[in-house]
Order: sequence, then C-alpha cells, then structure tokens
Amino acid sequence: MSSASQLLKSCTEAVEAIRNECDSILSTERYCNESSLAGCGPALVDLLFRQASQIRVCYQNLHTAAAEIPPEERTLVLKRLDDILSISYAKFYAFVFKDLPTCWRQLYTDASILKFCLSFLQHPYLYRQATHCEAYEAPLDEAGCKLGELVKILDLALILAGAAGEQRGRKWVNDTLELLYVVWREAAVPKGSLALEPPKKRSKLALPLNTASSIDEMKTEDVFSMAEPFTPPVKHPIKRVDDLPMEAFQAYMDNPRDLKLGPEPLIIRGSIRDWPAVTTNPWSKPSYLLSRTFDGRRLVPIEIGRSYVDEGWGQKIIAFGEFLREYIDPSLVRAQVDSGSDPTASASLKRPTAYLAQHPLLTQLPSLRNDILIPDYCYTAPPPHPIDPSIDQPELDEPLLNAWFGPPGTITPLHNDPYHNILTQVVGRKYVRLYSPLDTEHMQARGRENGVEMGNTSLMDVGAVEGWDVLSDNDGGHYAREDLDAFRKVPFLDCILEPGDALYIPIGWWHYVRGLSVSFSVSFWWN
Repeated sequence: MSSASQLLKSCTEAVEAIRNECDSILSTERYCNESSLAGCGPALVDLLFRQASQIRVCYQNLHTAAAEIPPEERTLVLKRLDDILSISYAKFYAFVFKDLPTCWRQLYTDASILKFCLSFLQHPYLYRQATHCEAYEAPLDEAGCKLGELVKILDLALILAGAAGEQRGRKWVNDTLELLYVVWREAAVPKGSLALEPPKKRSKLALPLNTASSIDEMKTEDVFSMAEPFTPPVKHPIKRVDDLPMEAFQAYMDNPRDLKLGPEPLIIRGSIRDWPAVTTNPWSKPSYLLSRTFDGRRLVPIEIGRSYVDEGWGQKIIAFGEFLREYIDPSLVRAQVDSGSDPTASASLKRPTAYLAQHPLLTQLPSLRNDILIPDYCYTAPPPHPIDPSIDQPELDEPLLNAWFGPPGTITPLHNDPYHNILTQVVGRKYVRLYSPLDTEHMQARGRENGVEMGNTSLMDVGAVEGWDVLSDNDGGHYAREDLDAFRKVPFLDCILEPGDALYIPIGWWHYVRGLSVSFSVSFWWN
C-alpha cells in the first residue's frame, strides 16, 4: 500500500471512529465522564458528531464527484469545527493545565483531526497519488497544496492540547504527520529547493525521504555560527570529571562534602558523546533539523524577549524554519538569495531575542527524540531537598525532558527547580552560575506576580548585577545599594558548558543560564 493510500485509510478510520464515539455517547446519555468526550456535554458532542458525519460522506464517495464538497458547505463545516476548537480552547484558561479535564483536550484534538481530514481532501495533488501516479503539473497554489496549513492543524493539537485521546490522540497525530511528510517528499519536492516555502511547481522527479536532500545544499558551510558576542569570565569553576559510571555518580550524591547541603553541582564530560545528535544526526546542522521538522514547517512555541521576567516579554507559535531564519542565524537564509534580494538586509535588522525554552520538543517531534539517550544518572536515587521537604515532588515514572534552543544572548533568569536536573549541552556554549539552597534567603524570591506564582525566581538579575546588561527600571534594572552589596557577597559556582558536557544541578540550587552562541540543550528532570 502506498503512503498516500495509508494516509487516506488513516483519515477514513479516524473520521469513522470519532463519529462512532460521539454516537455511542449520545445513545447512552452519559455525560459525567470527564476523561472522555462525554464530559463536554451533549450539545458539543452532537455538534462534533454532525461534522464527522458530513466528512464521512466525503470519504465514502472519495472516488466519485460527490467527494468534492460544495464550497459553501465546506466553509460551514470548517466554521463549526473552528467554533468547537474555540470553545474547547477557552476551557484551557479556566483551569491550571494539570487540572484541566481531559475531555476538553480530547475535544480540541478530535476537532483538529476532523479539520485535518476535511482539509486534506482539498489537496488532490496529494491524495490522488493513492489511485494514480501521473505527474500532476498544476502549480501548487492551483492544486490547493498549502502544506503548512495541514501541518499547523495537527501541530496546534500537539502543542496546545497535548493531542489527548486514548483511541487516536498523540499516536494518530504523530503517525499522520510522518505519513504526510513521506507523501509530500514523494510528490512535491523539486531538486534544488530549500522547501521553507512550497515550490512554484512540482518536479516529476521525487526525492526519496532517506536521501541527502537539497536542504543539505543550502550552504557548503551548513553549520550554525558559533560566534559569541560576549563571554563572561568564570570566577569559581564547577568541578569537572570525565564520564562517570552510574555507580560512581550515585556514590557522589550519597557522600557529599557538606551533609547539610548535600551533593553539589558537577560537570560530567563525555557522557553524551555517543548520541546521534552529536555524531551521525548532528543538531549543529540546520539542514538536518529542517529535515526532521517537515522542512521547517513544524510549529514550535517560542519566547520573545531577553528574559521571562522582563517588560514586554511574550510568547508565540511559529514555524521552525521561520524561527531558524528570523531568530537563530539569519545568515542561513537561502530563499532571499534565490529571490535575488540582499541576504544581509534581514541580518542587519535588530530583532528581539527569541528562545525555544522549556518545551517538550522531543515529545512533539519523535524523530528528534531518537537522536538522544536518557542519561543513566537519571535512574539513580538522589537525595531530597536539603532544607525544604515541601518542595519535593511525587516520584516521576520517567524523567521530564525539555529542549532549550536559541541564539546568543538568551537568558534564563536566576531560579530553582523542584527536581534534580541533568542539563546536557548538544550545540554551542552556555554560561551557568549556581547558588546554594542554603543561601535562599539572599536570593530575594519574587513571590506571586500578576496571578502567577514566581516564588522560584529571584528578583536579582545576574547580568545587571555584574554589569553585563543594562536594564531599564521597568525591567528591574534599579537595585538598592544594600541589596546589591548583599547579593554580591553570596558565594557561587559558575562554568561555561561546552558541547558534550552534562551539568548536574541538584534540587534547590539557584541557577542562571546565558546562551553565549547559538545553543541547543536538553534538560532531564528526575527525582
């Protein structure tokens, strides 16, 4: 079965499954189960059922003229699905995410799946491969092949709703995106295209998914710039050791120099040297990252601003390729060169700092997850918080993974976390400064701000205190002399993390992190 046929079959089955689940709920009239669609109430379940029924008819008549849903009817179905998405998303703001009833996340996910399935039928350029393989020479805009819109529908379900749902959910979304990419590569990528934007016309010759595509031809020096606009001095170096066996690391935690403090930060060199992200699938190559993000079309949530405590800081969701082009390394822009425009014009514009920070990117993109390994250290038995047992969390089943990817100058302000952390440096360099939990009283924790608990974040901006950054009063740039003097007397440890390093940050240690170059890190929380 061809990839296009598999994708059609998957869509057909998903539409049928959503319709049947809604029908079952409406038939039994049981609406108290918040872990399924039933918890959303009969009106929304019925609305979803009716949209699934209409889309089902289109798939049943796929090989006839009846599959071409009238434009006005299609517009109405899409509007109703968007209404369902808006209603369910509004519920996300009524709860802390961990307390959000699963039914609302599943409703958002299932409405997204239906929207994808209906939108996919408007791309005969893709799905007609399931029945014939002749070259389809119409321009992509005429064929309606706005691939980014299809990707966006499912990525928003992943990012916003976690693609909830036992029967479909994340597995269906991930499998569908993978199939869609294969279909696209087989059908649409012309030789020599970067594919950050759809090509003007499709080539008859398809590029196999597993070949070194034209993305690799973007630049002969296709690696991120490692330029460092500023490098802070290291004053109190953290202890470094070569790759430690798991038993030796456990012994290090069990036998601290200071029993009251517990284990101290430690840099372990060489512990990630065998990761594919460092060796065969290098994350230092933008072409590789593009090849694993649907040629840059996958969406990612990014932070805009120097630090999340600064005035004007914000968040937005953009395509990964746009993130690379506009924020990470503007010198990589190929599309501008191809169009005859000046590639230095974009680079010369002063743009705000953007950071893909503390995002479960490797859950969203399983292909990148395969490039790393969870360090054995995350399966040891670390000690509890040294001074405040209330910070300790229930034991995790698996480590929590987060990605941190950004240009030079990204800053994670001074804060502490409720877990032990292994921070691995895959690409570029970062400066890290750490303060003992025994000095928590000198960290001037923020407390609750604008309804958000910020008690784990310090009022003191290390960059401003050291004179590396000049901040406005709105960004906390003004400190009382006595506060500055007191903070400067607090002892600390610091380091520059090099590619291949893993930094152990014990629970409760305050830490400030500053990107020196283009930098890609992965953190592993465990307890």
